[in-house]
Amino acid sequence: MNPIVDSREYRNVIGLFATGVTVVATEFEGELQTMTANAISSVSLDPLLLLVCVGKKLALWDSLGKCEGFTVNILREDQEDLSNYFASMWQEEEPPAFTFEPWEGIPRLKGCIASLRCVPYEVLEGGDHRIILGRVVELYKGAEPYLPLLYCGGRYGRLAHD
Repeated sequence: MNPIVDSREYRNVIGLFATGVTVVATEFEGELQTMTANAISSVSLDPLLLLVCVGKKLALWDSLGKCEGFTVNILREDQEDLSNYFASMWQEEEPPAFTFEPWEGIPRLKGCIASLRCVPYEVLEGGDHRIILGRVVELYKGAEPYLPLLYCGGRYGRLAHD
């Protein structure tokens, strides 16, 4: 018999899996839509697919599967403020400085480590989330050094530097 797993405890345990931090962005019906995401993963090399998990309370819940395309923008270690802002956890009066630039009509976050431009491939239901499979159609790499913002145990982290 399997014990019942508490959802809060599950979140605490799975949160110990260290991840990078991204900002997912699209423009849908003329409106910029964004979210911070660490629930992304590479899925396939043929075709090139990645997945993004989107909570049902977010505007992206409906639009990511219907939009023309979206970007997954990998944040640098000094972009914690952008992660908080796009996660709706920003406490300051003024937003942090950021710029999105058009990338084949899809917004790409300027100054990040790298970006992947995707077109919707498939949408799967996943409980209180949707799993958006995106076909990767273009890649962007920013300037070195590639020092990502990390997230683990409910806190941001950074790679140790030599």
